[in-house]
Amino acid sequence: MPRNTLTADQIVRAAIALLDEEGLDGLNMRSLGARLGSAPTAIYWHIKTKDELVRLAADAVWHEVALPDLDADAADAGDWRTAATAMATGMHAMLTRHPWLGQAFGSHLLYGRGKARYDDRSLALYEKAGFPPADADRAAATVFLFVLGSALGPASEVSLKRRLGGKDGDAEQQLADAMARAAEVAMDFPRLRERLGTAAATGYAAAPDDTFAFGLRAVLDGFAARLADGS
Repeated sequence: MPRNTLTADQIVRAAIALLDEEGLDGLNMRSLGARLGSAPTAIYWHIKTKDELVRLAADAVWHEVALPDLDADAADAGDWRTAATAMATGMHAMLTRHPWLGQAFGSHLLYGRGKARYDDRSLALYEKAGFPPADADRAAATVFLFVLGSALGPASEVSLKRRLGGKDGDAEQQLADAMARAAEVAMDFPRLRERLGTAAATGYAAAPDDTFAFGLRAVLDGFAARLADGS
């Protein structure tokens, strides 16, 4: 695709697809150019660096998160939890679809209108719930970090499988061997021993069913309690 017909949006969309398939380590201008049917130099005509490309791709996926209309969906302060749950669940789903984004938070400077849009609506939501601005900041940050942390387990497994597969070509067997050795260690610890054989104990970085929903409810319960007692 010649550089005069290639657009920055096409490049970013192709980069997201490549990142989803190969992760951060698999993103390079040569592979991206092949996906676009274009020379790598044509990409540089639009986007100057790989870091800038990651930033643009990361910001674009934030637009996938549907934001509640606070005037319609949370007309009274009592319905703020519905909106908060929807936003947090949407963010978690987005991070699960794009596991490379969690990794990018620790390796790239990320900003842009997509994330700003999400952050602004999140602050508005907690202010509408009844928190003063400073506490709305804390509430939004608490939920953000909880959701990000909850998504890191599945994302880390995807990244690890890619690395192990590239090394010896049998990531599943290496993971199975590691889990078997971990089970041997767990036999020396009574509570871990009791849980051997559960879903959370047999999958790398796995958690019990409904862990995310349980944790999010607990966080929002705490917020509701603070609002109720005026603290």
